[in-house]
Amino acid sequence: MEDTKRIPCVIMRAGTSKGIFLKANHIPQEPALRDKTILAIFGSPDVRQIDGLGGADPLTSKLAIIGPSSHPEADVDYTFGQVSINTAYVDYSGNCGNISSGVGPFAIDEGLVKAVEPVTTVRIHNTNTGKILIAEVPVKDGRAKVTGTCKIAGVPGTGAKIMMDFADTAGSVTNKLLPTGKVVDSIETSRGTIEASIVDCANPCVFVRAKDVEMKGTENPQQINGNKDLLNYLEEIRAKVAVMIGMAPDVETATSKSPAFPMIAFVSPAQDYEDFTTGNAINKEQVDFVSRLMFMQVLHKTYPGTGTVCTGVAARIPGTIVNQVMSQDKEDNEIRIGHPAGIIGVESIVEDGKVARAAFARTARRIMEGYVWIVND
Repeated sequence: MEDTKRIPCVIMRAGTSKGIFLKANHIPQEPALRDKTILAIFGSPDVRQIDGLGGADPLTSKLAIIGPSSHPEADVDYTFGQVSINTAYVDYSGNCGNISSGVGPFAIDEGLVKAVEPVTTVRIHNTNTGKILIAEVPVKDGRAKVTGTCKIAGVPGTGAKIMMDFADTAGSVTNKLLPTGKVVDSIETSRGTIEASIVDCANPCVFVRAKDVEMKGTENPQQINGNKDLLNYLEEIRAKVAVMIGMAPDVETATSKSPAFPMIAFVSPAQDYEDFTTGNAINKEQVDFVSRLMFMQVLHKTYPGTGTVCTGVAARIPGTIVNQVMSQDKEDNEIRIGHPAGIIGVESIVEDGKVARAAFARTARRIMEGYVWIVND
């Protein structure tokens, strides 16, 4: 098979995302050739990704590259890539919290980190942000444990609980928890001035009020993704913020070269709605507020891990838009976010402007291991 080559790979479901996990030494090091190889693995660009392993959905077109640590305080290096479906582009500008939850189990099962029962702590150097993530991975018989009682919204069944702490990720891209120094900024848009809170923890996020973009805040994916005016307006805001915080030189580049980050969400006070995946009722007493977060210019069907961290931290910063809409009688550390497919909790502690804890529970499992064949052209 001289016209093709094979590359070892693992497919993992990590949190509510699914990704291709590769070892760094199994792919080219030169950036252009590396990305060409990755695009071939995923079958991009193609709306169906029919000739590769991508799932034709932003939540399944994700990449993790794992290798020995280049950081003295970490066990492994991890690079995240959001692989574009329609264009020949891999976005490395931020991290994915869900995919991050698969890194610890992958590193343990591949022998990159020594397995210690009952829980192995894996310190992960995320090369996208230069930050250290801490994964607490249940272990049994020398391998990452898969079965357990942890249930996360958006994933069928239960699994072993992996705790992910992102406390060290404040200022992931901008080196500031509040990139502009303000809890609320005024942004000029085609519809006039809109207020937004820009927070950078795990990944930078932009938060606006649902009512300010003429939404209730409980809409489902079909209602949001079918509203082209809303999608365009949210992207306009997101792109302008990307320029404001130095992630892109202009709005056109923000959309084309940094489509995933910063993320943008619209939030609203706690209210009743339905889980769009099951039809089950979610009562306002179960959540502290409701959020709908956009990812790659469409609605995230659940809630991203890094977005969870950033949203939970934003809720703890007095005066932010998230803090304003949150139920104010919080006595415990858990922030409960109502998203389209259920509820996600995050342990969030912010003291004197510093993030002391930003941890959430995920589950992950290896689905397939073997080789992916790509055309060698």
